Amino acid sequence: MIDLVIDARKKDLGGFEVGRVLPFHKRRTVGPFIFLDHMGPADFAPDEEGLNVRPHPHIGLSTVTYLFEGEAHHHDSLGNSQVIRPGEVNWMTAGKGIAHSERTDPDVRARGVRMHGMQAWVALPTENEDDAPSFANHGPDDLPSYEHGGLFARLIAGEAFGAKAKVRTHSPLFYVHWEMQAGTEAALPAEYPERAAYVAKGAVEVEGRTFHAGQMMVFAPGQTVVFKASQPSTVMLLGGEPIGPRLIWWNFVASTQDRLDAAKADWKAGRFVLPPDDKGEFIPLPEETYTGPMHKPEASA
Repeated sequence: MIDLVIDARKKDLGGFEVGRVLPFHKRRTVGPFIFLDHMGPADFAPDEEGLNVRPHPHIGLSTVTYLFEGEAHHHDSLGNSQVIRPGEVNWMTAGKGIAHSERTDPDVRARGVRMHGMQAWVALPTENEDDAPSFANHGPDDLPSYEHGGLFARLIAGEAFGAKAKVRTHSPLFYVHWEMQAGTEAALPAEYPERAAYVAKGAVEVEGRTFHAGQMMVFAPGQTVVFKASQPSTVMLLGGEPIGPRLIWWNFVASTQDRLDAAKADWKAGRFVLPPDDKGEFIPLPEETYTGPMHKPEASA
């Protein structure tokens, strides 16, 4: 039932440490999910910098930001300026191209903040790669939730457990947040061909084995998976229908090399529009040649 276990690898995003889960050399995607970072938990004292990801570009994907604690300010080239807080989701579809930044606002830095959350990329189907970019913030009212017997569940995006979130997606997928009290059992049905679970806090038992924070289980298709929390735990469930082969370089995802090369040239030549309220600086195009699935460490969803 458990096909693969992936341990998050520590990456420094310019003073903010994340655990990078996807892509992994043995498993680049789970359903359409092509990138997954676990942000923090990190405590920033008053007047520390906090999250400070300068404007950078994306194509061919949707970025998904979801927080357990803290807050971040999203700015993008469409003119959107949106603070995201726990229990909300920022869903930005890059399509043919968008630039954005994610910052900790000065007033939040002044008082200090604890940051803890997830950032994911969802690859777009080939027919949507040239879509116009878009952005939406969804509060808890748009995200179906359930609470019973020591389990709190929230559907962040897609369809699962008979519910559907109001987040607009482009292919069949699910993305779920579980909070489990110690001793609680819960099951993930065999609804999608590709499924995984990431332990963001605590520890859970699956198939007689214990998995701790920072570990992802990738499951074989066809069987229900039963979880039991060994201690209070946060678990993220994700997956869906496979999206097909994708190329990934820095912040770009594409079905062809030509699309990647065009995006590189456009960013380097300044043809991407920067966020109108955050255009004083940007992350330059990396000059190195990457042959593997990793990203420039400074890059972020």
